[in-house]
Amino acid sequence: MLLKILSFLLPWSLRRRALIRWFGYDIHPTARLGYAWVFPTKLIMAEKSRIDHFTVAIHLDLVQLDAEATIGRSNWITGFPSDSDSPHFRHQASTRRAELRLGKASAVTKNHHLDCTNSLTIGAFATVAGYNSQFLTHSINVLDNRQDSAPIHIGAYTFVGTNVVVLGGAVLPDYCVLGAKSLLNKAHTAEWTLYGGVPARAVSELPRTAAYFNRSEGFVY
Repeated sequence: MLLKILSFLLPWSLRRRALIRWFGYDIHPTARLGYAWVFPTKLIMAEKSRIDHFTVAIHLDLVQLDAEATIGRSNWITGFPSDSDSPHFRHQASTRRAELRLGKASAVTKNHHLDCTNSLTIGAFATVAGYNSQFLTHSINVLDNRQDSAPIHIGAYTFVGTNVVVLGGAVLPDYCVLGAKSLLNKAHTAEWTLYGGVPARAVSELPRTAAYFNRSEGFVY
């Protein structure tokens, strides 16, 4: 804990070196971590990736950001490490990993809650937009009376609208949009589709010529 506090207080040029030396993290020289409490077991930040101020990421096996991926301000990212000696999730000991993986040029904006008790994967050029969305990979299985979890996959070139809820086992396929305030609670398969509602269902097809789906850089002007 003392090393974490000391590293947090250092200017970035020194802080990066301390995080690499003291915690074994892999942080590219062009990556940047703001005043954020980010201490997974393993942290990988590729070139030009960024985690902004006031984000918290704890109790995780892995946080990995590919090139130019970003996590905005004030996100709460939690998990339940796979090496815990707690009886929770013991039935998933060989399959569960508490991980957050962001693909190239993907973005999580600000004020979201990402529960990574099981793996949460966000594909390349995807955007988790707006505010106050919840990604919940774990819950109580009332039939078996135990904590249970399942991974969430958000595909490449997807757009996730504001204030959504995404539950464990859900899949948003590549080149899709999830409408604001929707509940995604299962694995969908159809690409180029707008999903929306509670629970989310296919609403309409999306044009493959839409500029968002054909970007070569993550930033949207």
